[in-house]
Amino acid sequence: MAEAEPRWEHFSHQADIGVRGFGATPAQAFETAAMALTAVITDPRLVVPRQVVEVECEAPDLELLLVDWLNALIYEMSIRRLLFGRFRVTLQGKRLQGRAYGEPVDPKRHRPAVEVKGATFTELKVERRDGLWMAQCVVDV
Repeated sequence: MAEAEPRWEHFSHQADIGVRGFGATPAQAFETAAMALTAVITDPRLVVPRQVVEVECEAPDLELLLVDWLNALIYEMSIRRLLFGRFRVTLQGKRLQGRAYGEPVDPKRHRPAVEVKGATFTELKVERRDGLWMAQCVVDV
């Protein structure tokens, strides 16, 4: 059986938006969940990886680590006025080391749809499902 490609998707949740990432490993699911986060704002394919931002997080479990990772990305996007279109995550126990690759927001080219305010604990799950890891939560927009 061929291994499924990493992918992301959105899911409805009242006035907010759910982000969900899939991958062969938890780290890959975190990367694709971050891609889903970007896709709430703009088409990730429009983001050129011109700059890299290092992110480190630590949490007691994978679910809390996902929220910390996404909130760290939201913070970096906000203070640096960047969008990210590519991600690399390494997980070592309760510690995440990540890289986000992106560029400054160009309103004409990126056409940002919304501002993401934060990742929440709503619908928070990191689990192995049907042979793939899935990482999801709802983001406040």
